[in-house]
Amino acid sequence: RAHSGDHNCNFNTRASPLCTCRRQLSYWSATAGCSDMEFLRSMSHPEELLALLKFRYGGGREAVMPNSHMPNLSPDMQLCFDLLNRTSRSFAAVIQALDEELRFPVCLFYLVLRALDTVEDDMTIPVDEKVVMLKAFYTHLEEPGWTYTACQDKDKIVLENFSTISAEYRRLAPAYREVISDICRRMGEGMTVFLETHPDSLEDWDKYCHYVAGLVGIGLSRLFSVSELEDTCVGKDEQLANSMGLFLQKTNIIRDYLEDVNEGRQFWPKAVWSLYGKQLDEFKKSENSDQALSCLNHLITNALQHAPDVLAYMSQIKNKSVFNFCAIPQVMAIGTLARCYNNHDVFTGVVKIRRGEAVRMMMEATSMEPLKQTMHQSTCEIGSKIPFTDPCAIQTLQIVQKVLEICSTETAPKSRSSQLGGTLTSLLARLKYVAAVAVVAFTWQYWSV
Repeated sequence: RAHSGDHNCNFNTRASPLCTCRRQLSYWSATAGCSDMEFLRSMSHPEELLALLKFRYGGGREAVMPNSHMPNLSPDMQLCFDLLNRTSRSFAAVIQALDEELRFPVCLFYLVLRALDTVEDDMTIPVDEKVVMLKAFYTHLEEPGWTYTACQDKDKIVLENFSTISAEYRRLAPAYREVISDICRRMGEGMTVFLETHPDSLEDWDKYCHYVAGLVGIGLSRLFSVSELEDTCVGKDEQLANSMGLFLQKTNIIRDYLEDVNEGRQFWPKAVWSLYGKQLDEFKKSENSDQALSCLNHLITNALQHAPDVLAYMSQIKNKSVFNFCAIPQVMAIGTLARCYNNHDVFTGVVKIRRGEAVRMMMEATSMEPLKQTMHQSTCEIGSKIPFTDPCAIQTLQIVQKVLEICSTETAPKSRSSQLGGTLTSLLARLKYVAAVAVVAFTWQYWSV
C-alpha cells in the first residue's frame, strides 16, 4: 500500500510515488473553504487571521490558484480529468491551475503513475507476478485497448480506464510522451527493489525516496522544460529535481512515524534509529522520549540537507503557475519539519500546521523573495529549538546556518535573524569546545592506562 492516509497497506510496501504531492498539496483544496472554526483557531495569530481573510474574501485564493477554464474538452480528455478528480481532488486543483500548455501532459503524467502505483498497491497480486507487471507497465502506453480489470485496490478505476488514458497519452507531442514513458519505466523498475525490504541504510533511504518521489520531481521538471515555459536547464538537472522530491518524501516519512509504526510499516532507516534504540516502535514509550527526540532530530537534520537544492531549483523557475505548483509543497514541508523538530508529539499523535498558518505560507510563496523569507522563518524556528545536548546539534546548526545564508534577503526579519545567528554561533562554539574537551579527556585517559 502507499505511504499515505489515503491507502491501506502492509509491508511488502512502499510509499506511493504520488502521496507526497497529494498530502502536501491537500492544503490547496483544504484551504479553499476555510471554516469559521479555522478563523477562531487563528485569533491568537493576527498574521494568520489576516491571511485567512484575504484568502477567503480578498482575492487571495485566485492569486494563488486562479480559476482555469477548459472549454471544448474531448470526451476522452474530460474522462481523464474526471479520473484525476476521483483519485486526487487536491492534485486536480493544482494541475488545472497550470498554464494550458502543461495542463494536459501533467494530468496524464499523474494518471499514468497513479495506475502504476495502483498495481503496486494491490496486495492480492502475487509478488512474482507483480514484479513482471511493474517492469513492463510502461509498454502498455503504446498498446491500444489495454486495461486491467482484476485489480482490487480502491483506485482500480484508473486501470479499468487505462485504454482512454493511453489513447490521450498517444495524442501528446512526442517529447511529452518520451518523458512520461521513461519515468514510468524507471519507477516501475524501482518499485520492485523495495517490494519486500525496508530501507535500512541512509543510502537505501535516499534510493527509496528517489524511486517514490524523486522520479516524480525529475519527470515534472522535464515536462516543464519540454513545454518551453521553463528553460532547458530545469529539466536537465536531475540532482536538483530529485532533491525536491526527497525533501517532501522525507518530511512525510518523519511526520508519519506513529501512523506507520501502528500499522506495522517501517520507513525510518535502521542505520539511524538503531543508534538510539533496539526497536523502532520503542520510541512511542514515554521512558524512551530522550532517545526518540534524538532520532527525530537526526532525521530532520538529514532532510534539511536538501533545502539548499530546493532553493537552487526554485531560483530557476520563471513561469508563475509552475512556481506556485512547485513552491507551495516545499514551504509546507519545511514548516512541518520546523513543527516536528524536537517535538515529542510526533510519537504520540499527528503534528499538523494550523490552517491559517498554511494559508499564510501559501500566499507568501508565490515568488522567489517571499519564498526565501518563508523558508527563512521556518529555518529560524528549527535553529531556535536545537538542544545543547542533542547528538546532532553541530550538524543541525551547520545546515541551519547554510540555509539562512541562502535565504538572507532584504525582506528577511533582520532582528530575529541576527539574534538567532548570534545564538547559533555561540552554541556552535560551545559545542566545539565541549567536543575538544572530550577529546583531550579521552586522550589523557588512554595514555594513562
